[in-house]
Amino acid sequence: MTLVYLLAGEASGDLLGGRLMAALQRRRPELEFAGVGGDRMAEQGLASLFPMHELALMGFLEVLPRLRRLKRLMAMAEADILARKPAVLVTIDAPGFTLRLAERVKPSGVKVVHYVAPQLWAWRPGRVEKLKRRVDEVLALLPFEPVFFEKHGMAVRFVGHPVLEGGADTGDAARFRASHGLRADEPVVLVMPGSRRGEISRLLGIFGEALRLVAAEVPGIRPVVPLAGAVAEAVRAGTRDWPVPPILVSTTAEKHDAYAAAAAGLIKSGTSSLEVALAGVPHVVGYRLNPITSAIIRRLIQVPFVSIVNLLAERAIAPELLLEHCNPRELAAALLPLLRDPAAAEAQREGFRQVMGQLRPPEGLPSEAAAAAVLEMLDRGQGVVA
Repeated sequence: MTLVYLLAGEASGDLLGGRLMAALQRRRPELEFAGVGGDRMAEQGLASLFPMHELALMGFLEVLPRLRRLKRLMAMAEADILARKPAVLVTIDAPGFTLRLAERVKPSGVKVVHYVAPQLWAWRPGRVEKLKRRVDEVLALLPFEPVFFEKHGMAVRFVGHPVLEGGADTGDAARFRASHGLRADEPVVLVMPGSRRGEISRLLGIFGEALRLVAAEVPGIRPVVPLAGAVAEAVRAGTRDWPVPPILVSTTAEKHDAYAAAAAGLIKSGTSSLEVALAGVPHVVGYRLNPITSAIIRRLIQVPFVSIVNLLAERAIAPELLLEHCNPRELAAALLPLLRDPAAAEAQREGFRQVMGQLRPPEGLPSEAAAAAVLEMLDRGQGVVA
């Protein structure tokens, strides 16, 4: 049996891994899987070597207290890969862990495909040479990434962005309003502060205070906060004292219905902003890091925007309020026009429509394009002519 070893480090990677496994199994039912993943990969038959949530850390200060444990997990994964001798190792995002592991096992001869190109074009272009030593091929989600990496002699394939498979644009606004007893004149404001504990601790309070300021200007707003996995209880606790009680939604279907009903959103930087853009939700992007990480990032960042939509458009479709600008007063000031001025909201929606087509792969769905790339790597390694 041909073994594919997959390694995901957080919820978004688990989702990618689950879809990739399903696409691989449709084309090659005989494949076997091993590695590290979460619930979505478990649904496709993966028995995780250890709980994936132990890797879901972000930022220098979050990692430091867990460094000893992370080293043990690294050694465990390395030993498992060397013992199993997979035909290919697919590392999925989470580069701080997955690419270090790839570097340790690659001398054994295992082929390595890294799914989700590291954003070296944004702040670490000098690290491309290190990436070349660690992986054989990179699967890129964004259309401009192959140009950057190929200049450095790397094998990179654009496979499209997985947001296109998530169903974010399939929600039902009327169903959401009916299920929560909302009148047509009550503006729904989507609030997405992140899926990591550090993000919740830094952003939830700031977003809540921004909503208080907005509610003073636009009476009747109804905040909606999707609950995300391991941080659900932290979100419940953190929103309990909000002056405008939020509607908390816990299922994917409810979240997508909330997208359809939303007049505007206050969204943390990352894939969330791309997802709501696909759903046509006008929004403000906010993000804050701890002071030490902020100081380092500020010196390294080399792109004009952090929002993927803005990067693709090469202009600020959605306002970005980052680091010290991610504060209640500035967030509220940016959000208010989207609730008061239909033309401002529609201008964002039109901008979103213009860039979304760039995220589609040349053929099929993103997960299918990624599966095709992995299978080509397998076949090359086994001497099969594609």
